[in-house]
Amino acid sequence: MRAIILSAGQGRRLLPLTENTPKCCLPLANHSILEWQLSQINKAGVDEVVVVTGFESERVEAVVEAASEKFSDLEIRTLHNPFYARSDNLGTCWVARGEMLEAFLIINGDTLFEAAILEKLLASKNDYPITLTTDSKGDYDDDDMKVVTDEGRLLRVGKTLDREYVNGESIGMMVFNQQGADTFRHKVEALMKSAEGLTRWYLSAIDELADEGHVGVCSIQGLSWCEVDDHADLKHAEHVVVTWPDHHGSGSMVS
Repeated sequence: MRAIILSAGQGRRLLPLTENTPKCCLPLANHSILEWQLSQINKAGVDEVVVVTGFESERVEAVVEAASEKFSDLEIRTLHNPFYARSDNLGTCWVARGEMLEAFLIINGDTLFEAAILEKLLASKNDYPITLTTDSKGDYDDDDMKVVTDEGRLLRVGKTLDREYVNGESIGMMVFNQQGADTFRHKVEALMKSAEGLTRWYLSAIDELADEGHVGVCSIQGLSWCEVDDHADLKHAEHVVVTWPDHHGSGSMVS
């Protein structure tokens, strides 16, 4: 299974830390955000990763080179989005569409997760070609990528959904079978031809596909994950990642 990590952005809400360093390369409990992701992907048994780069791509490539030596069973390579500064992540998916010719995973570059989440998603059985990973909590804020679901089916996903109907949030991870890969790729290509294509999130494509009945959900409630959007998130993530089963002290990470 191939995982595609969308790591093209700078992460301007984390300035000045990201002035010259991509968000995915920021240190977190003695390892970069990207290295934490790769360690959990490796533990979950995924065998190939494509990291889509953009801002300061050389720094991301250096992390990938080091990680390739550490996680020797994991094939890791990069793909550059040359117009990352003028596009949102739908454009990054468009750049990566050649990597979406068969079943694959998408993981946001700022989503941190224990391996058990990825294992549960890959083991999930439903009748949908695309499966979105979701969690739930008591209340949702403006930054949450909210979802409306019904009996395992995704009905809507977006930040501005009416909270009266919201019953979960996307954690920034999904899996596509062969049919889902083809369907998503064609939707991305179609949306990128529109006038607003460069400004759209890839989850707006998923929202449209959900309306067409192509998307199911996998709940990972009770498992450990977090995202890093701002300085408060980064501080919180420091405390989260060290609780994961493969962390054995302040400087070590099992490969």
